[in-house]
Amino acid sequence: MNKNVFLLLLGIAIVPAGCTMAPKYTRPKAPVPAEWPNGAAYASQLSTNNCQLPEWQEFFSDEKLQQVIGMALTNNRDLRIAVLNVEKARAMYGIQRGELLPTVNANGSATKQRIPANVEGFPEPMTIENYGVNLGVASWEIDFFGRIRSLKDEALQEYLATEQARRSAQILLVSSVAQAYLTLAADQENLKLAETTLESQQGSYDLIKRRHDLDLVSDLDLYRVQTQVDAARRDVARYRQQAAQDENALNLLVGSSVRGELMPTELNGVTPPKEISPGLSSGVLLRRPDILQAEDLLKAANADIGAARAAFFPQISLTAAIGTSSSDLSGLFKSGSGAWSYAPQIVMPIFDARTWSAHKAAKAQREIAVTQYEKAIQSAFREVADALAVRGTVDQQVTAQQSLVNAAAETYRLSVSRYDKGIDNYLSVLDAQRSLFAAQQELVYLRLAKFANQVQLYAVLGGGWQTGPSPAPTAKSGSPPK
Repeated sequence: MNKNVFLLLLGIAIVPAGCTMAPKYTRPKAPVPAEWPNGAAYASQLSTNNCQLPEWQEFFSDEKLQQVIGMALTNNRDLRIAVLNVEKARAMYGIQRGELLPTVNANGSATKQRIPANVEGFPEPMTIENYGVNLGVASWEIDFFGRIRSLKDEALQEYLATEQARRSAQILLVSSVAQAYLTLAADQENLKLAETTLESQQGSYDLIKRRHDLDLVSDLDLYRVQTQVDAARRDVARYRQQAAQDENALNLLVGSSVRGELMPTELNGVTPPKEISPGLSSGVLLRRPDILQAEDLLKAANADIGAARAAFFPQISLTAAIGTSSSDLSGLFKSGSGAWSYAPQIVMPIFDARTWSAHKAAKAQREIAVTQYEKAIQSAFREVADALAVRGTVDQQVTAQQSLVNAAAETYRLSVSRYDKGIDNYLSVLDAQRSLFAAQQELVYLRLAKFANQVQLYAVLGGGWQTGPSPAPTAKSGSPPK
């Protein structure tokens, strides 16, 4: 090959790509207050230290719940889809990154052609043979103006956004499994409470029935106690149904059947999650995976503007080949059979209305991404504020409800005593028993609300995913991820 041609090709190959034309990225200001809301509902909620969220294995102290969550992280299909989406995005990033490098192909060819007489100026018929072997580059775009580099950066940010989506999916899965587990425990406890109430009501009915048979009580008292027995039977069936449905929901989240020994029997038997205190600054939200995902998509839209701007500038491409050619197969690699070719091409856009529209669309998409990023922060702030409001008041509700249960139990005891002494009728006993059962049910639900709020606060602050080394490639990495 001619020395000057070789140096030209080599120089083109090693020329560094031009800088991208993407605008400089600046993180938008968070459109939320710097501190969490305060007031009577948020009393004693905030710590003076920055919040360091524990890993989920540390936050969820119950050993059975830990095992169930571990099973879900292994078997859940939604999380598996999220992981596969990450792998797909990594591959797409590798494809786009590969556009910066030339595609080198080896090509072997053989042609044999017969030309009749008096065609193309030949008086006699001819047979022409040609054999060739080439190593070449076809239409390699040299990224002087950063179009391909901008597209590569866009693909990288989309990959990183997909990774953050996987982390968000894991947070959602961990919190959902914990919520389903606690709900099942609460319904199991209410089922036991309903069964105990039914047993008590059945005992009262048997006693009243014997007195009725001796004409010591009226038909009205007998029917009144029967209504309570039937209501208790209904509640037992209802809670048994809810517990079965809760178990089905938990199995779906886990992705397989949870063994019986891992199932909760009552809410009192579940070790509550650890208490956490968020830091004063709402900047902790910027570490949430869904916020990071929105920011990565904003960066991708920013890089897309660079690609749209580069479309206004010339595109330079190169096609080149080096090899050997001969009219005889046996002479293909003999001295003097070397062949080469190169064909640089430059395309200068003069008028293409689509480029202007594409540029406007890219800028509009960036504004959309900015708005979505800001909305994600606002939504996250509201979620944390709501969780803090529950946390600031749920203990007071539990305390008041426990006092109500104690008072209802004492009222029931006194009503039974007065009825046994003939001071009062059985209607007072029934009312007291109904009130006690309803108060006990509400206490179970309030305790469930307290535990569920701890889980919710942990999730909305961004806890629940492993903080190990990230497999994400960087923009300066030497090769695409495998």
